[in-house]
Amino acid sequence: MLTVDLAALADNWRFLAAKVAPAECAGVVKANGYGTGIEPASRALFAAGCRTFFVAQIAEGLQVRAALGAGPRVFVLNGLQAGADPAEYVAHGLSPVIGSSDELARWAPRAADGPPCAIHLDTGMSRLGFASLAELEAALARHDRAKLNVALIMSHFVSSEEPNNPLNDAQIARFEAERALFPGVPAGLANSSAIFLEQRPAYDLVRAGYALYGGNPTPGAPNPMRSVVRLDVRIQQVRWIEPGDSVGYNAQWIAKRRTRLATLLAGYADGLPRGAGATGARPGADVIIAGRRCPLVGRVSMDLCVADVTDVPEAALRPCDYAAILGEEIGVDELGARSGTIGYHILTSLGPRYRREYVGAPE
Repeated sequence: MLTVDLAALADNWRFLAAKVAPAECAGVVKANGYGTGIEPASRALFAAGCRTFFVAQIAEGLQVRAALGAGPRVFVLNGLQAGADPAEYVAHGLSPVIGSSDELARWAPRAADGPPCAIHLDTGMSRLGFASLAELEAALARHDRAKLNVALIMSHFVSSEEPNNPLNDAQIARFEAERALFPGVPAGLANSSAIFLEQRPAYDLVRAGYALYGGNPTPGAPNPMRSVVRLDVRIQQVRWIEPGDSVGYNAQWIAKRRTRLATLLAGYADGLPRGAGATGARPGADVIIAGRRCPLVGRVSMDLCVADVTDVPEAALRPCDYAAILGEEIGVDELGARSGTIGYHILTSLGPRYRREYVGAPE
């Protein structure tokens, strides 16, 4: 069962909104609300006071509109997507984040009738956005800037989770140059981790994403956010194996003692990383069973994984009991790190086979 605490999600937004005030705190709900469900997440954030949302794709923007109606602003981070009709953005009030001369040329004829757009300057990510200030200036010169209806200028940090990374100051300086082209237009640079930088680059708007869903925006320091996701899966079978017996595909983990195993009903088809289990060469992730940490062992299969429960009292364990994979005890950052990936990957990979239960929903 996948339990999503919408009250914790709302509290996380309120905490970040208070921290960045008087700047506005927007909510990023892309990737199905970071795996929690884009519509319930959007509704919970809106009820908490969030009025600006960011999605990655136009289809996600339509989901937010279906959940919240015409009220909030919705920006599409991937911009005026290749092959997309600008008329669809206009019809649904979706604001493209324009990041190239081609996009600007396609959007300009619609700008007067459509929702306000955002302009994205790449300050170091080398992914989306105008590649240089010169390219942006040249593109703007081909249009009547007053008619472009620009509501936001923005960029994206490369390494804001690393407070001492010199790229942070370099990007802020580049962003300041972009701001000078748009006097009076609101600016937004900060993502979740950037909210906590000493430089406080909140400007007029921040884009809170990972931290809203319980991820730690300050790696290496205590997590200031509430846990939002809990994942409990059933134990299907309990068995003993002997020293020298192996677990899982390719015999990557071999028992060194007589070992009791619990086979759990979750695998990589459900978003659990294939490398979450320990091998002979490295440790893996833990799960909580009967109040104890138990290591996952062997390669995770498509539909199953295996935990070493030898140290759990035999009377405290039986098939149909639950193992906690995520929750207060084990957060997304820990599971990601001990599985060879990141917490973002864990959240956005939460599979559709989990029965989702939402708690703390606003009235």
